[in-house]
Amino acid sequence: MCNTFVLKFSENGTRCVLSSSSEFPEGFFTPQERKDGGIVIYFIIILYMFLAVSIVCDDYFLPSLEIISECLGLSQDVAGATFMAAGSSAPELVTAFLGAFVTKGDIGVSTILGSAIYNLLGISAACGLFSTVVSRLSCWPLFRDCLVYTISAAAVLAMISDNRIYWYESASLLLIYGCYILILCFDIKINQYLMKKFSPCCTCFTKAMEENAEQQPLVGWREESGPLIRQQSRTDSGIFQDELDYSHLSTSLHGLDEISGDHPNVFTMPEADMKRILWVLSLPIITLLYLTIPDCRRQFWRNWFMVTFLISAAWISAITYVLVWMITIAGETLGIPESVMGLTLLAAGTSVPDTVASVLVARKGNGDMAMSNIVGSNVFDMLCLGIPWFIKTAFINTSGPIEVNSSGLTYTAISLICSVVFIFLAVHLNGWKIDKKLGTICLVLYLVFTVLAILYELGIIGNNPTRVCGN
Repeated sequence: MCNTFVLKFSENGTRCVLSSSSEFPEGFFTPQERKDGGIVIYFIIILYMFLAVSIVCDDYFLPSLEIISECLGLSQDVAGATFMAAGSSAPELVTAFLGAFVTKGDIGVSTILGSAIYNLLGISAACGLFSTVVSRLSCWPLFRDCLVYTISAAAVLAMISDNRIYWYESASLLLIYGCYILILCFDIKINQYLMKKFSPCCTCFTKAMEENAEQQPLVGWREESGPLIRQQSRTDSGIFQDELDYSHLSTSLHGLDEISGDHPNVFTMPEADMKRILWVLSLPIITLLYLTIPDCRRQFWRNWFMVTFLISAAWISAITYVLVWMITIAGETLGIPESVMGLTLLAAGTSVPDTVASVLVARKGNGDMAMSNIVGSNVFDMLCLGIPWFIKTAFINTSGPIEVNSSGLTYTAISLICSVVFIFLAVHLNGWKIDKKLGTICLVLYLVFTVLAILYELGIIGNNPTRVCGN
């Protein structure tokens, strides 16, 4: 996520960051009132925003994504790397524009490192630990997305190495993403070619060929339930095939045309006591979303799926903004260092939509879609930087390049490359499946990377301490 804060240099040459709270409105409590107990209200709002994001994703965003996948004939990993990544990463695009045109924020170490590490390792850990099924993964989608992300990250790091961004450099980011979309358009053919070419020497390709021969495509998904380990095809996306749960997502899209009844209303009260309490607490959000977003799961609104997708993405951005705002003020009240905030709470807070969406599809057994969303969101982050940079250098400020800061470039590059390599190796050594073992491994790796990054930002590792400007 582009949880940008402005990185500057003080008069004595040490690095300093402007407070993240300077990019948000003032809170509704004074600092003393927050310390006297008002911070509890902020934590309640944070929890409620988490609930709101999960409802938007579960009831509107993912159903619209499912219909888009069906209409375009997308495999689950392609859908995860494109529409799902774009929708759940909408806050990054908004934040990147704000950073380029409003706050004039630089892209510092915490922005690139903290968000990338969390997206790759933190969300992977959440998918493994919170998933109720073990999902099989395909080799090619993960390799494809990791390769493109590595190229994109290397391009960004090369661009900011001289602390200047020119129009042709930002245009190259758009070109890379365009090539990525082109690869996805011919993804099935490329996948089939690679499987035939490398299956004799790569066991993961051999297993993929065997599994694909037994699977059915998205539109033909008829399986109502599956075993503990669901053998997912890359042309299978069925998000809604499991039994009734809190959001009543019980039928596949293929079944929507066949059943006589309509999807249950969002105001249908769950039967379980705890779910009923949660439903009552979330009723204001449910009502607000019901009045503003067409429910494409219902037959009457089914053809409005693109409107559902766009409005739900806008709601995700708005909710994430409030969430990050509350987290920033809470962290400041608790006295958490600014650089630590950027690498932990803000990185996780702004990535809540990606986390929720990936965990939800992983719980449905769609491992390829979850992993493609995780890595694809990082690729989309590169586009988040490229669009505002290109607009500003090519059309607004054509007289010169954008000034950015590349301090800590070496450590950033090493960490990004290592995180991509580690996630790929972890999945390979785990037998190409998402389970609690993989979740635990990713969690440990994420904690190690985060601790090292915090030590670096605080100047304990290296001689490059960062402090808040003015302190």
